[in-house]
Amino acid sequence: MDIIFSYVESFSLIEWVLSTALLFCFLVQILYSIVLFRKPQAHEKKREEKIVEESELPSISVIITSKNNSFELEKNLPYVLNQNYPKYEVIVVNSGSTDDTDVVLKAAEHKYPQLYHTFIPAGADEVNEKKLAITLGVKAANNDIILFTESYCRPVSKNWILEFGKEFTKGKDIILGYSRVAFTTKVGLRNFIQYDNLIHHLKFLSLAIGGNPFMGIGRNMAYRKELFFKNKGLSSVLGIDGGEDDLYINRISNKKNTGVVLSKDSITETDSIDSFSTWRSIKSKYLYTKQFYKGMANLILGFETFTKQSFYLILLISIVCSVYFSNYLLLGFSLLLFIMRFITQLLIINKNSVYFDSKKININLLFFELIQPLSNFRFRKYANRRNKFSK
Repeated sequence: MDIIFSYVESFSLIEWVLSTALLFCFLVQILYSIVLFRKPQAHEKKREEKIVEESELPSISVIITSKNNSFELEKNLPYVLNQNYPKYEVIVVNSGSTDDTDVVLKAAEHKYPQLYHTFIPAGADEVNEKKLAITLGVKAANNDIILFTESYCRPVSKNWILEFGKEFTKGKDIILGYSRVAFTTKVGLRNFIQYDNLIHHLKFLSLAIGGNPFMGIGRNMAYRKELFFKNKGLSSVLGIDGGEDDLYINRISNKKNTGVVLSKDSITETDSIDSFSTWRSIKSKYLYTKQFYKGMANLILGFETFTKQSFYLILLISIVCSVYFSNYLLLGFSLLLFIMRFITQLLIINKNSVYFDSKKININLLFFELIQPLSNFRFRKYANRRNKFSK
């Protein structure tokens, strides 16, 4: 012990600053992991299965907008149309498609009486085209609960609508769900894409559980039709490319009116990401609209990202300095914090991953954490250039 104290007393000012800064970033990261990012797993673990009588379940309208996605519609619609739910309809809005979408929908309507479809003529406002399609779908809906997914997504269970219906009996106006990414073909960096999707969901679902909802994913979310009209539809996000799901939820959600559904039966899945550029297109949309978010979410999550990257930077500097100055106490201290943080992150991420049936993360977590900010930066620049060019 005396030897350790003598080593500590011999620390230079730089070594003291490095060790203190590293410890601070470590503690902040641990707090984020334990207090925030373990919320989805903890929420689902303590959730009690609620038995709801069929008469208590609300009628639900599922809305899907589609533009030139006839193949995905033909493949995924049967999963939506064969649900174990007593009172629901499915409305598909054909947004100016020039492929076989209309043929697919007319054929499906003969088989499924709960399916309806309408359309937006080709040549509609490109920036607001999807918003117009959603508005048309909501107006056509006969039910108060509106459940959204995409033509390239499918529910993983026949109880998908049921899980949302049960959540709405608790009095919430908005319910946010999880949508995972699967692959049927070899795609570059597919493990990173699944990790990025998992972390993205952990962030907004954790904050929603904690009473600070700030966004949702249009692949799996629902809200009341009454709330839509009360907030003048999508008028608050008109003129912005995208934002009909994440940014809109950011505008209308609050602590009291928003809940989450995390059961395995409530998940949707997409296997349409056939290349990294496809993922870039999806991801960049959310990175672009992120700049318009209101509330504390960007600050909270931004500080988490800042301390994470600072931790790695200070860790690298500490290791170099400790080797250069032969300060093995600083080296051991730095490596110990790194190992403790890595194990904590790995355990919490994988425990959440189990609930979402996602792929487990291993030693590649280190690589993923380092490249994620770089990929987000590149995607954000891509999105800004694309939107600037479109104007």
